Amino acid sequence: MQLTACQAGSDSDIIEEETRSVLGPQHLALVINDEDPLSRRIAEYYLTRRHIPASNVIHIKFKPGGKVMRPETFRTLKAQLDTLTPDVVQGYVLTWTTPYRVGCMSITTAFAAGFNEAFCVQGCKPTQASPYFDSDSQRPYSDHQWRPTMMLAGETFDDVKALIDRGVAADGTRPDGTAYLLSTSNRPRNVRARFYQGIDMMQTDRFRVEVLQRDALKNRTDVMFYFTGLAHVNGIDSNHYHPGAIADHLTSAGGKLTGSGQMSSLRWLEAGATGSYGAVVEPCAFVQKFPRPNIVIDRYLDGETLLESYWKSVEWPGQGVFIGEPLAAPFR
Repeated sequence: MQLTACQAGSDSDIIEEETRSVLGPQHLALVINDEDPLSRRIAEYYLTRRHIPASNVIHIKFKPGGKVMRPETFRTLKAQLDTLTPDVVQGYVLTWTTPYRVGCMSITTAFAAGFNEAFCVQGCKPTQASPYFDSDSQRPYSDHQWRPTMMLAGETFDDVKALIDRGVAADGTRPDGTAYLLSTSNRPRNVRARFYQGIDMMQTDRFRVEVLQRDALKNRTDVMFYFTGLAHVNGIDSNHYHPGAIADHLTSAGGKLTGSGQMSSLRWLEAGATGSYGAVVEPCAFVQKFPRPNIVIDRYLDGETLLESYWKSVEWPGQGVFIGEPLAAPFR
């Protein structure tokens, strides 16, 4: 396993103060697995679309294909990665779909904060909290020594290319969509429904919200947010999702991106969403281990990027993986 950082180019001269309110390309490091042809291809395309500075492009090498990376392998990799990451970098973008786990925890939290079993205790117990949760921090690494991480995930290059294009297309569009909040018949997976009426009351003056008592949403043309709780969600392909849309389903294994017996969170991206989230190991039905719809909606509408608003909405992120185009900011 080897790591290298690209030499700085002219892109590194971007002035940080120009985007103090939200994260920009200069604040992200793009992590590429050189042994994975798809990772290299995704990274090349993302560089052309988001103009990540050359100094923020970091190459690593590990055998691709496995769903779970061994903690000892990751620790060696992460120690070297930290030495190669410029201080200006506040978050990471991973250009692969597998592995999505490191030992017992999600790979996005492992990259953000390092491997630590406190993030993934056995059984139905609390896990370590994120200092970034619902914070007003604009620079998570500078403030908390965490670098929130998101995966440009997809089963094919065309899937990820379409995802990236949606993220770029979303910026500043302020779409006139709807937040769909589904209270389902699956009681253990419906724990986030407690927040729905509050969202309707707080956001109704600036964004359309529909709270629905049903298991599926079909044939809607204006989806901007879609939160639900089921192991499998029917009809998601029948809807139209605005560029930048966020959609996820609370269940035990949505973050097992490949080979899961439950619906993979990748299905949301394939249907047209720009960001999603899912658990990689059994989390039990703690609302703290899943995105809080009230927080992510409020912060996204305030203009934060997908990476910022989504990460800030999960209090205990150790068992869940974030996927999507991190710089999407439709309400900037």
